[in-house]
Amino acid sequence: MTLPLLAHSIAARMAQVPGVVAVSLGGSRARGNASPDSDLDLGLAYDAPQPFDLTALNALCRDLDDSGTAEATPPGGWGLWVDGGAWLTVGGQRVDFIYRELGRVEQSVEDALAGRVSLHAQPGHPHGIHGHHYAAELATGVILHDPSGRLEGLRVRLGGYPAALAASLERHYGWQPGFWLDGAAKGLKRGDVHYAQGCLYQAVMAFVQTLCARERAWILNEKGAVALAGTLPGTPHNFEARVNLALTALDVDAVRNLAAELG
Repeated sequence: MTLPLLAHSIAARMAQVPGVVAVSLGGSRARGNASPDSDLDLGLAYDAPQPFDLTALNALCRDLDDSGTAEATPPGGWGLWVDGGAWLTVGGQRVDFIYRELGRVEQSVEDALAGRVSLHAQPGHPHGIHGHHYAAELATGVILHDPSGRLEGLRVRLGGYPAALAASLERHYGWQPGFWLDGAAKGLKRGDVHYAQGCLYQAVMAFVQTLCARERAWILNEKGAVALAGTLPGTPHNFEARVNLALTALDVDAVRNLAAELG
């Protein structure tokens, strides 16, 4: 896989910001399945006791951004789990800076290795973010700058997709589709479409989590998760298309049929 030259050039400049410990490339660009209009996601790793220089980062954002107006949030500005960052356009390419506090990345790796499953509310993520999310990013990302070797050391410790995590996720989500689907059917019966929609969505995400855990496939977030699950062995035929049709039509029975095929 050939990495975008822009990722390397921006990472080199981010590395000059005081307090930036490491820089990594994430998302579809790192996984090699990006579309032409995909964002360039760059993770900025820092230590909470000695955070990065926000003034210097903002100066860099304005210098890089085509409009000269991009501004970075303080840590925590986008919520506990996304943390913070900045949205830029550089030479016509959308670029996202996303913060990652290294102490929390270390904890995420420990959670993944121990098979601890926790789900946390986060704006922008209707399913939520799991405690092992940062470990998933580390496993699927590309490290661009890591002079201390801390990110690479954590990736080596993670060692791939932990068996304990796969087993825990399958236990946690394997029974849930039927429960959510019963809720969706009850909601539709009383005309509560909003509730039924939410239940159907959660049923599908429970499918996706179960399928990906069985095949040791990391899920980064909800975006593209159904498409990812559809590529895995053992997934029901035409999974993505059938999910899309069922959700559009609020067809509980169609999702139940998928559940029966999942086994």
